[in-house]
Parts: sequence; C-alpha cells; structure tokens
Amino acid sequence: MTAQAPDGRLAGKIALVAGAGSSAAGWSIGKASCVTLARQGASVVTLDADLAAAEDAAHEVELAGGSALPVRADVADAHAMQAAVDAARRRYGRIDILQANAGIGKVGGPEDISLEDWNRIQQVNVTSLLIATRLLAPMMREQGGGAIVTVSSVAGIRYTGYPHLAYSVSKAAVIHFARMAAQQYAPDRIRVNTVIPGLIDTPRVARNVARMFDEDARAASAARDRQVPMGRMGTPWEVANAVAFLASDEASYITGTELVVDGGLTGKYA
Repeated sequence: MTAQAPDGRLAGKIALVAGAGSSAAGWSIGKASCVTLARQGASVVTLDADLAAAEDAAHEVELAGGSALPVRADVADAHAMQAAVDAARRRYGRIDILQANAGIGKVGGPEDISLEDWNRIQQVNVTSLLIATRLLAPMMREQGGGAIVTVSSVAGIRYTGYPHLAYSVSKAAVIHFARMAAQQYAPDRIRVNTVIPGLIDTPRVARNVARMFDEDARAASAARDRQVPMGRMGTPWEVANAVAFLASDEASYITGTELVVDGGLTGKYA
C-alpha cells in the first residue's frame, strides 16, 4: 500500500463510488478508492451490482474510521440507480463526488464479439455515465458544485496487444463523455475528469490475464510487469490516489482532462 495523502482533504464530502467492490479477494480499484476517499475525510456510498461486494467495501471503509453506506444497483439500470441515489440522500443529505468506476469487458474482435455482449459492455461502461450524470448533476448544481471522476483505461487510447474491441471502444467513449460533460457543467462548478489506469494488479486482472495467456498466474503477472517501463504493474492504491486528487479542491481548476496512471506504458514505442 502506498503512502496516503494527509487526512482531511475531503472532510465533509459525500462520495458515491459506483463499482465499489472487488470481484475476488483482494483490492480492486473501486474498493481501494472507497478506503482512500474515506481516509481523506469523505463519507462513502459503496455501490456495486453485488451487495456482498458493496458491504465488503463498506466494512473496509469503517475499519479505516470512515462512514459508509453499502447499496446494490446495476449501474446500467436507471431505476436502480435512482433508488441508490435516493438512499444516499436519505442517509447523508447530499452527494459531492461521483467516482464512475464500474466496468466490464470481453475479449474479441469485430467478428468475435456478439451483439449481446457488445451492447451490455456499452451499457455498463458508457450508458451508466449518462444515467449517473443525469441523476447527480442537478443535485451538484443546487449544492454549488461537485466532482465527477470517471475511470477509463489505456485500452481506450491505444492497442494493448490483444483484441479487446468492445471494452476498448467503451473506454474511449468514457474519456470523450467526460470531456463533453466537463464543458457543459463548468459554469456550474461541476468538474469532470478521467483517470486512465495502465496495467494494474487487481484480482480481476490477475484471473483474466492468467486465463487468456497462461495457466501460470505468476508467469502471466511477470510478463505484464516487463511490459511497463517502471518494471511493474501499478497498484489499485496508486489509481485511488489519483481519483482522490481529482475529487478534491486541490484540483479545483482542473476539468475536462485525463490523468494517466500507467508507469510510462503509453509513452513506449514498442
């Protein structure tokens, strides 16, 4: 775990983290973000499609000394998201920060990916941003401002070595959605930015990479380490620190842009 920023940066803020849980034991970007935001003073609504995962993230927030509300919702379901936002408002009265972290993917090129899988990936990764923004932007406007931090991927800005078409296209859309929303909401003091993680060592990545490329998870992990100029994959905590910065008042003049957290990966020639 990396060193944390000083406590109090987000004191009094209420954060909703969509995609807060981890798909397996260990730390996902969403779960690490929940704890990082809490350590810096925010109360956290831990939202996940899996209630047990949401509750696990909330438990970690409470262990870190924070306040948490676990809620279950499919981010692509407008009615479920409305109910989740209503529950958050009943508990905390407001929402100041949205971290749009939920995302799914499936390997395959244009001739491999089914239309059903394509549509579901776009709904979870992109349409969910529209749903959440429509729910939260009016509230943030009334409150005098807020921060939306979307989570994309280096797959949204470059080819990553294997066919991941639906996911990559959706993550490119996440970046541009944030850029467009930032322009519209800048007069309302609602900042919208994107964190672009590179190769991050999470339970989901470890499982998927081992399955796709090598039955030996350690060998697959070592191969990914070698791809990065810094010689290692990043940790969920390093991404979470970037999220917390963009959500904080320290980033008060930053909107409509991207913060790449990739150990130099996207700067490589080959």
